Amino acid sequence: MSETNHVIVIGAGAAGMLAAIAAAREGAAVELWEQNEKPGKKLFITGKGRCNVTNACDMEELLGSVVSNSKFLYSSFYGFTNQDMMDLLEQAGLRLKVERGNRVFPQSDKSSDVISALSALLRQAGVRVCLNQKAEGLAVEEGVCKGVRCGGRIQTADRVIVATGGLSYPTTGSTGDGLKWAADSGHRLTELSPALVPIEVKETETVKELQGLSLKNIEAAVYDGKKELYREFGEMLFTHFGVSGPVLLSASSFCAKAIRKRPLRLVIDLKPALSWEQLDERILRDFSDSRNKQFKNALNHLYPSKLIPV
Repeated sequence: MSETNHVIVIGAGAAGMLAAIAAAREGAAVELWEQNEKPGKKLFITGKGRCNVTNACDMEELLGSVVSNSKFLYSSFYGFTNQDMMDLLEQAGLRLKVERGNRVFPQSDKSSDVISALSALLRQAGVRVCLNQKAEGLAVEEGVCKGVRCGGRIQTADRVIVATGGLSYPTTGSTGDGLKWAADSGHRLTELSPALVPIEVKETETVKELQGLSLKNIEAAVYDGKKELYREFGEMLFTHFGVSGPVLLSASSFCAKAIRKRPLRLVIDLKPALSWEQLDERILRDFSDSRNKQFKNALNHLYPSKLIPV
C-alpha cells in the first residue's frame, strides 16, 4: 500500500480498530471514525465485561465451530490467526490467560484493558481517531467509492473500510447503517439472522421465578419437532424473559432460522454426568437420608434452592 493512500475506517469496534492498525502499518494515512464518545463500546460489555478475546484451539477446530459458511472465513482465519491475535495484544502489554474450553481472557478480567491495548496500538501506528464523528453514507460514483458523506459534504478517501457491525446492539452503535450503505452501493445482502443471543421462552411466569439463577455443568438440547438441532454441555442462566448463558447463546446460532417458523423445544438435563441408574440411586439415597424431612427439604442436595419450588 502506498504511503500516499488515505484510508477512512468507519466504526471503532474490534474490527475497525484492527483494520485501522493493519492499514497504518502498511503505510496508509488512516482516519478511524466512531460515532460514539469512545471506541470499543461493544467490546466493553463483551463476556460480562471480561472480554473473551479468542479461543486458543487449533485453526481447524476454530473453523469447525463456525455455524454457517466457514469456508468464507478460511483465508481470513489463516491470514490472521488466533495466535496472531494473542501475540498482538501481548506485544501491546496486555497479559492473557487461557481458561476452560480454551477461552482466552485478559488476566485482569477487565475488557477495558483490551480496549486500552488496542488504543495504544492505534497511537503507535499513527492512526487519527475521530470520536463523535458520524458517517452519513458512502460517496459512490460509477461503482467506485470516492469517500464518506458527512455533514452535507464529502470527505474524500482512496479507500473506505466499513466496520459498523450488524443490527446486534443498537445502543452501542450497531444499528445496521453499514448494511444499508452496502445495499445502496449495489451489494446483494443475504438474509439476516441473530446469532449468540438469549432465547425467549413461552413459560414466562416460570422463568421469572428463576430469574438470575445460574446453572453449571448442565446439558441443553433444542428440538424442532423430533429433530435435534443442538446439544451442548456447560453453563446457562435464567433471565426475566427466557434463558441465556454460554450454552444457550451458542444454541441461538443453530436455531435462528427454525425458530422464525415455529416455537422450538428446549430440554435441560441438570445431571448429564449421571446415568438413569446412577441418578435413581442418588435420589433414593438422598430421600433415605432425609426420611424425617419434608419433601421440599429433601431436595437440597439435588437442586439449587431457587429451583426447588418450581
